[in-house]
Amino acid sequence: MKVGVLALQGAFREHRWMFERCGASVVEVRKPDDLEGVEGLAIPGGESTTIGKLMVEWGLMEKIKERAAAGMGIYGTCAGMILLATDIVGSDQPRLGLMDMSVKRNAFGRQRESFEADLDAPEISSKPIRAALTV
Repeated sequence: MKVGVLALQGAFREHRWMFERCGASVVEVRKPDDLEGVEGLAIPGGESTTIGKLMVEWGLMEKIKERAAAGMGIYGTCAGMILLATDIVGSDQPRLGLMDMSVKRNAFGRQRESFEADLDAPEISSKPIRAALTV
């Protein structure tokens, strides 16, 4: 499988490494042509307004929408989820608007208050799962 990771800003390296550990071929996406031949796209965490502005400036916004309409799967974490939303409460920042949801940025705290912890989730794993959390 060939997966693209949007590599404009944020945690794209970590997403790339995880997809590679899963056996995927990974392309760092910085320009529209980088999307050719990818079966899915991950939009990582970072600063959503910066990523959105760069997507517009570099011509990625419309190309991603076009590829999504043609069936390419998109996975968004943190800022990626914000960029996928149709509504960002209190913001008119650029967004893809591909997922019918309303999001509120930093609703539970600031990024500086984030931390990592092991979570018990017996429904999906017999071992604790390492997660990043914001309080």
